[in-house]
Amino acid sequence: MTRWPAETVWEQVYPLLPDFTVEVLPEIDSSNSELMRRTRAGQHGPTLLVAERQTAGRGRMGRVWQSQPGDSLTFSLSLPLSPKDWSGLSLAVGLSLAESLHPDVGLKWPNDLWFQDRKLGGILVEAASMGGRSQVVVGVGLNIRPRDAQGLNTPPAALTELLPELTAPACLARVALPLVQTLLAFAAHGFAPLQSGFDARDVLKGRRVHTSDGQQGVALGVGPGGALRLQTEIGVQDIHSAEISVRPLT
Repeated sequence: MTRWPAETVWEQVYPLLPDFTVEVLPEIDSSNSELMRRTRAGQHGPTLLVAERQTAGRGRMGRVWQSQPGDSLTFSLSLPLSPKDWSGLSLAVGLSLAESLHPDVGLKWPNDLWFQDRKLGGILVEAASMGGRSQVVVGVGLNIRPRDAQGLNTPPAALTELLPELTAPACLARVALPLVQTLLAFAAHGFAPLQSGFDARDVLKGRRVHTSDGQQGVALGVGPGGALRLQTEIGVQDIHSAEISVRPLT
């Protein structure tokens, strides 16, 4: 039986969010879907929901995220959040996770964690507004142990390559509190104070890339609002939409 640090995480976060709750479920369709359902039903309390196994996990742009117990860490965090500007939120989440994990974890715009040009994990951010209240649900999937690359667009990496003794519960204990702190700071100050931190881990900066909407150019890093800056033949283009996929050519 897996021992999760639910009480420890709750004790850490409680001073920041007095109505915070932590739940661990052995199986669910999708932790993000469940928290979005709760939000639509009027449940707005800050909640961290860990899924040991997801049967219909979701990634960005409708991609499927498969997870098996112990092989990955999948969780979602729901918070009432009303930032002045939502731009760059997924980048802020990625930076928080990377800084909590290892110096060699890189960030690929807009919401992937990479190691040696392979994907360590992904982020799915969803927001809902109900009755004048804004709620954000941040979903995180991290590869703990090596996984099969079949059917994946990007070869997978595993955190045990960097931290051989790491387990899913230990990973949760490392990332949960800093993630809450980052989200609260983002609500107050936006992405701009985090720009330099993202820049230091940006795996696309200085490389030729192509986008899913047909553009090519050299990635110049991200702007203070989190947009990807792309040097193209017709000048510098700022890419804001998280629905555009970007991949390196070199």
